[in-house]
Amino acid sequence: MNLLKHIPNAMTCGNLLCGSIGVVMTLRGHLDTAAWLIGLAAILDFGDGFVARLVNVSGPFGKELDSLADMVTFGLLPAMIVFQLCWFQGLGSISYGAFLIAVLSALRLAKFNIDTRQSDRFIGVPTPANTLLIAAFPLMERYQPQYDAIWKNDVALGMMIAFSFMLVAEVPLFALKFKSFGWAENRIKYSFLIASVLLLLFLQFAAIPLIILLYIVLSLISND
Repeated sequence: MNLLKHIPNAMTCGNLLCGSIGVVMTLRGHLDTAAWLIGLAAILDFGDGFVARLVNVSGPFGKELDSLADMVTFGLLPAMIVFQLCWFQGLGSISYGAFLIAVLSALRLAKFNIDTRQSDRFIGVPTPANTLLIAAFPLMERYQPQYDAIWKNDVALGMMIAFSFMLVAEVPLFALKFKSFGWAENRIKYSFLIASVLLLLFLQFAAIPLIILLYIVLSLISND
């Protein structure tokens, strides 16, 4: 059992490792590899909390370590990706605006650690969700070039940065935590999961920005 209690923190460190390597891959121009590492890190980030509850381990150390790891993987790394995408588009010094994503992510993570309202829901878009949205674009460029005209322009790149302000917005969003599995009390969550699977089947990576947008819309509906 003593060994098991270290598994959640090991998974968090794996998240940090993915983010660190992803930064290197971004600097080398391998944005698609960085995006895949974000996907792996997101699985580890979701899994560490699940495993911690499973082995009945919790405490401030794990919470702080998780935020520090997230700052690299879901704060600095997405900022680096958007910077590179802007730079490749010839936006020059304007590209440095991408690092607003890192600043907003830091504010989001610090707020999350002290905001007692976020025990069973989120206030503002979680950093992993924002990062997955950004990671979708290098994957679309690599595997779905037919969508280049839709996203490879100044407006779309600006939207990636603008959307990041949702990280600190005072907007309540549901969390994918199930206290029970009945349809009535979880219809929004089940509807979101079903729609997400269908979108991924039909649109692959291009579905990810739509899924994040759907998440926000359904959250707003459920708060009415």
